[in-house]
Amino acid sequence: MTFDTAAPTTLRDVPDWRYMMQECDELYRYLPAGGSDRIKSHQRKAREAIARLLRGNAELRLQPRAEKPVTAHLRRALEGKQGALAPAVRALDAVAHDLSWQYGYEKVPKGLTNSYAYAELAGAQGPVVSHDIILGVVLFAPGCTYPAHAHKGITESYVCLSGAVSENHQGVYVPGSMIFNPPEHLHRITVGDREPALLAYAWMGDPADLHQQKMVFTRARPRP
Repeated sequence: MTFDTAAPTTLRDVPDWRYMMQECDELYRYLPAGGSDRIKSHQRKAREAIARLLRGNAELRLQPRAEKPVTAHLRRALEGKQGALAPAVRALDAVAHDLSWQYGYEKVPKGLTNSYAYAELAGAQGPVVSHDIILGVVLFAPGCTYPAHAHKGITESYVCLSGAVSENHQGVYVPGSMIFNPPEHLHRITVGDREPALLAYAWMGDPADLHQQKMVFTRARPRP
């Protein structure tokens, strides 16, 4: 996709990306908070940030398209979704050809190169230019184990769009589930053996923490 460089391209110029942001707003507007005041507050702040992007007609700055080995599983993760999540999945499918899939780590653990990648939807570098929220999707191959990690100063949530995952072996999250990780919370994700897992995510925090985050895994502590 190419654009006229005389003026910035915005959400109104590319309806598929505007619909994508609208569906992100829907995820944080209607998914239940399970009675948690902390999750409810996070959902509200995410909605407000997304609403600012929509009202302000945010700039669209597409990154070079990039794929990773795990994106061979993307079609399976996107197909056949029904119910409340179907509009979000269709919106993601419509912009899939514009996504830049990344690892985000200087050193990717052995085996993870074929089973994991993420693509940002909104952030300081685009595609939707945002400075107070980062939105994206992360794709895991069947059987993937995503090592323990934490985020300094970042409040993170995942919305499961397809597949099934467990975080820290504490419950199973299926489509429509939300995982909430407060700052500094150490978390490890495992994925079911039969299907890929596709999760939408939102990061919120101070701009300095949000856009200077170093992606590192935490080494497992030796057992006594």
